[in-house]
Amino acid sequence: MNDMIKEIESAQLKESVPQFNVGDTVRVHNRIKEGNRERVQMFEGTVIKIQGGSSRQTFTVRKISSGVGVEKTWPIHSPNVEGVDVIRRGKVRRAKLNYLRKLSGKKAKVKEQIAPNRK
Repeated sequence: MNDMIKEIESAQLKESVPQFNVGDTVRVHNRIKEGNRERVQMFEGTVIKIQGGSSRQTFTVRKISSGVGVEKTWPIHSPNVEGVDVIRRGKVRRAKLNYLRKLSGKKAKVKEQIAPNRK
């Protein structure tokens, strides 16, 4: 039975999964169906957590909209997520950034990770 479940789940996985980490600022391209038409809506914010594994893996993105914090969670392998663009890399030391929920203004920013100089 367990092998059967693994086989079904592996068929649902995407071939190309975007590479991003917690603390990165990302732009998620989300497919929305309204009646008989489809459109793509973008949601840009900071990744505050990545959890799960295999086909159940999800990520949560947080942004501030009109002074109110908004969080959305998507499955990474969902057909409704068309793509994830990494805008900037964040420098964090935690796996989950729940402390950002209490902060506001400039304190709620994540420092940018600077790539090392290669010679």
